[in-house]
Amino acid sequence: MSQPQQRNCSIGVSGGSMPQMISDICTHPELPWNLAHFFYCDERMVPVTHSENTHRVYAELIYPKLPIPQENIHIVNTNLPAKEAAKDYHEQLMEFFGASRGYPTFDLLLLGIGPDGHTCSLFPGHPLLHCEDRSVAAIEDSPKPPPQRVTLTLPVLNKAKRVFFIVSGKNKANAVADVFNSSESPSLLPCALVQPIDGDLVWYLDKPAASKITV
Repeated sequence: MSQPQQRNCSIGVSGGSMPQMISDICTHPELPWNLAHFFYCDERMVPVTHSENTHRVYAELIYPKLPIPQENIHIVNTNLPAKEAAKDYHEQLMEFFGASRGYPTFDLLLLGIGPDGHTCSLFPGHPLLHCEDRSVAAIEDSPKPPPQRVTLTLPVLNKAKRVFFIVSGKNKANAVADVFNSSESPSLLPCALVQPIDGDLVWYLDKPAASKITV
């Protein structure tokens, strides 16, 4: 009997405290890491040597523990201006997922949130929340430094097969409560707008982050 054909698995990861929280999970030795392709849900437009560069953090904490080919790590070119970097990353996505498929469909997105409810580099009230004409966008006026970033857009987040929010800390409790306590008047926070069309959405919260949920 022939073995089932293995296929690549596309994973979008986030920065902030995410690498530290998932470092043990992401290094499970029995998983076929050679089939995993890592992408960034957003990236700060700072040099790869900068401490706030998301790729740098993963390159230090995660990738050295994984038997993963370098070509399976898809980085944002932070040497380019933000708009050019967004265009370049869009082209990387289209090459991997197929240019004829519209928005790319990730197998898994690992997302976090900020105290203000932002996710990726999609901030409350920002025009990029309404962006529907591209998969990757540049933001040059981020309310959180650094001001220049590259981010996946909401349509991409909502086309994923699985979205896991991983949230910790009491400083996130108000935003989490706004998402879960707003049944009659749905929350408009960016993280609440992530509602996969045909995929699964799971929230992983520690006790401090979940402390203000009332439902």
